[in-house]
Amino acid sequence: MQSALKATSKPDPAIDRDWWRGAVIYQIYPRSYQDSNGDGIGDLKGIIGRLPYIAALGADAIWISPFFKSPMKDFGYDVSDYCDVDPMFGTLADFDALTAEAHRLGLKVMIDEVLSHTADIHPWFKESRSSRTNPKADWYVWADARPDGTPPNNWLSIFGGSAWQWDTSRQQYYLHNFLAEQPDLNFHNREVQDALLDVTRFWLERGVDGFRLDTINFYFHSQGLENNPPLPPEQRNDQTAPAVNPYNYQDHIYDKSRPENLAFLERFRALLDEYTATAAVGEVGDSQRGLDVVAAYTAGGKRVHMCYSFDFLAPEKISAAKVRSVLEAFGRVASDGWSCWAFSNHDVMRPASRWAADEADPSAYLKVISALLMSLRGSVCIYQGEELGLGEADLRFEDLQDPYGIRFWPEFKGRDGCRTPMVWDGNARNGGFSQAKPWLPVPAEHLPQAVNVQQGDETSLLEHYRRFLSFRRAHPALAKGDIAFIESQGDTVAFTRRSGNEEIVCVFNLGARPAKVDLGNRTLQPLPGHGFSGQASTGSVELGGYGAWFGRIG
Repeated sequence: MQSALKATSKPDPAIDRDWWRGAVIYQIYPRSYQDSNGDGIGDLKGIIGRLPYIAALGADAIWISPFFKSPMKDFGYDVSDYCDVDPMFGTLADFDALTAEAHRLGLKVMIDEVLSHTADIHPWFKESRSSRTNPKADWYVWADARPDGTPPNNWLSIFGGSAWQWDTSRQQYYLHNFLAEQPDLNFHNREVQDALLDVTRFWLERGVDGFRLDTINFYFHSQGLENNPPLPPEQRNDQTAPAVNPYNYQDHIYDKSRPENLAFLERFRALLDEYTATAAVGEVGDSQRGLDVVAAYTAGGKRVHMCYSFDFLAPEKISAAKVRSVLEAFGRVASDGWSCWAFSNHDVMRPASRWAADEADPSAYLKVISALLMSLRGSVCIYQGEELGLGEADLRFEDLQDPYGIRFWPEFKGRDGCRTPMVWDGNARNGGFSQAKPWLPVPAEHLPQAVNVQQGDETSLLEHYRRFLSFRRAHPALAKGDIAFIESQGDTVAFTRRSGNEEIVCVFNLGARPAKVDLGNRTLQPLPGHGFSGQASTGSVELGGYGAWFGRIG
């Protein structure tokens, strides 16, 4: 790979360089989306065949989880070649065809960059571990044992146990924030940064529109290797790691979210700005100071374009009070920043099981919280199958693939339950995903929720998503506008979204009982096209259980 590659695209004033602001991004987990060659694993050609479905849904962009060459110890998040496609998923030519077809359909393409660590079979790591004096000896985080042979400090891995692994070749420990097979790169080394920016340029030259940056706040560690202090029990939460994981017992001030990261993110942004209309969204995993990190990383338009934290991805159920507190806190700490909100992804329990299962009408509940998500100030990520209302699959231990779940079973069953294959046809073998045995089972209970079952049924969750995304697109204030909350009680959330001359009032009832929201002595004009049936009279809105209303004042 040559660092001499230069940008080929020229800025075009007719192109919306801010397409990402308010974009709806559809996440594809390639192993589980569509198998095109009958090996039981999804692939790039399978994605190509399903792109019209995503375009018809109303998404603006796709984010594809890793498809790079990998030993698959963490299913692609352990990269052995950043610049090639794993044969399991296809070829670079397949990726080019995917990008071309997505662009033809009006979809932006974002790919998952895993920059904080590589696979342990990556050529860089093989060279680094070969001696203490080779040219890449300092490309990873190495440290001597303490006098008693134990690891250099108390840092813990998210996947359990010490974050340090002994290497017999160098007679040193190396850092791994995740699996031992995922050694962390040393971002304090400028050559490492340069190599990773070259990787980024490689994909920009292939026409990608942006990146989802995995574990963006894990790039740098403290070079002093200080012990993390203990976190008082009352401050612990399970936003980043499950409650059974002792990772939550520490205040992670030395092993991640370091201030040195800001300068690298500015280098990264400068590279993206050489190209027309590119964007990056960073994943911030920090249970104590997530919003502060998001604010720092998105401030001033010189780092990443947007970030998402785990405020709505944690087990804690969404509530009217939490929505307001999170959005208002973000507005205070990041007034010029931008967030990307999500209720679901490939790492967390699906919201149909996490939140909706105990509701009186789970389908109606999922409709109203999805409309809420798509009305908040920020961009939106939708994880494949979320639009179908798929629940978390309850898999047998012998079916598990995720090392995280195998390690913490049965209190934490890992991430396989949200990664089971997409269901396209309720009458077809394996839901239309594959003719072969899938890499994870297709739950029988998912088949009645397949795309072909819901398609055309105006009462279905799928058609609700299509309808609401069309409504959102018709009203730019819902995508790019400012937000101001209106006082409301109980399970209700009310706010305005304003952009230019357009101001929209949005009112939601997250509860099963009818509710009334007082909007003052003002005339209210309803907006059509969103599918909800709330009623407004002068100064107030009446909502049924799980209801919503959208309109204008005046």
